[in-house]
Amino acid sequence: MLKIATFKRGGVHPDDMKRLSKDCPVERLPMPGELFVSMSQHLGAPATPLKKKGDRVEKGETIGKASSFISADVHSPVRGTVTDVRKVRLATGANADTIIIKPDEEQPELFTSAYDWKEMGSEEIQALVKEMGIVGMGGATFPTSVKFSVPTGKKVEYLVINAVECEPYITCDYRLMMEEPEALLEGAMIAAKAVNPEHIVFGVEMNKMDAVELLSAKAEEKGYPISIQPLKMKYPQGDEKQLLKAVTGREIPSGKLPLDIGCIVCNTATTYAIYEAVKFHKPLFERRITVSGECIRNPKNILAPIGTPFSALLEYCGGASDGLYELISGGPMMGFDCPDGDVPMVKGSGGLLAVPDKIGGREFPCVSCGKCVQHCPMGLMPNRMYRNIKNGNYSEAMALGLMDCKECGCCSYSCPSHINLVQGFKLGKKMGRRK
Repeated sequence: MLKIATFKRGGVHPDDMKRLSKDCPVERLPMPGELFVSMSQHLGAPATPLKKKGDRVEKGETIGKASSFISADVHSPVRGTVTDVRKVRLATGANADTIIIKPDEEQPELFTSAYDWKEMGSEEIQALVKEMGIVGMGGATFPTSVKFSVPTGKKVEYLVINAVECEPYITCDYRLMMEEPEALLEGAMIAAKAVNPEHIVFGVEMNKMDAVELLSAKAEEKGYPISIQPLKMKYPQGDEKQLLKAVTGREIPSGKLPLDIGCIVCNTATTYAIYEAVKFHKPLFERRITVSGECIRNPKNILAPIGTPFSALLEYCGGASDGLYELISGGPMMGFDCPDGDVPMVKGSGGLLAVPDKIGGREFPCVSCGKCVQHCPMGLMPNRMYRNIKNGNYSEAMALGLMDCKECGCCSYSCPSHINLVQGFKLGKKMGRRK
């Protein structure tokens, strides 16, 4: 019998709400009338636009060039014409340079020829991952080529594929596991050839046991040295610190990275993108996204081109029900409130939710119950950090470990006074860095 692993400290147990879209196979979105392809789809410096108004672009062509070591190339999802290059607001609230493309009616079928990655060396694979613009697709969007650049003297003992998908509502990674298990496992083997780990492990939460069984059977059938580790349902099980603690028993020290404890973590969708990039030389210009929530008429999992406006996704799902609802990019725990459907989809967009609006909810004074401390998976003291931030004592909040906060939302979720602690921590980090 498989051993169920988890992290021990903190965490919460929200209703996973997967039932709304779990049984919805991935559908390809009809081509939108315009695509808004941002140059800021990754952690680090924005890409430099290579196109101007009136230019023609080809499907898969590089239209944004990485501008620093921590940056990533951006590619056109379609053949078409650039209608404008201007600032567009993203779900994070940032305004970013964006290339707006009107797709042609006829789109070519490309990236169908397979290449033998087994004949490639690790440096060649890493170069392809960089050239194809692959980034972390679980939300963090860290450039994968940088993550795979293992410094001399460092050794990768564990390559851990993060298939947890612990945010409520979101099921696109689950559908990827169920619909493309062999490709996903092959992507893990390609990633392993790039970083040469001793162990390859998939971490999957127990609400996806059919995926655990399917991946285990396919790995055995293919003879891949990959183990599938089922994990207890507990948020934020998918955070890399909690995931590595559960899977390897190792803890990342404050201010350190997974590589400092001999580990590399790769998201499920990222692993599949690596498979497409290396085997078919296909850039990252489309992705799977879950459109769900109690206010969505027809929840779906959708394969859509990067740059698709959220309004097109909502329309394809029959729109939202009448009445007030909150539009969220990502999951309800760590996602961003969207003012409207004009926000474009980016490489890190895993979910679009329409949930009942919490308008009218009030914050009450802290009652010092300690629940935020009890549920913090990082072992921090959210109550004291928030109090210092509220009083403008940013350095004191930093000294209490503010920069170790993962903004997972466990504290806000468990607070009986409905205090938006995470919003305070975002402000505290920004002001603390300035000082």
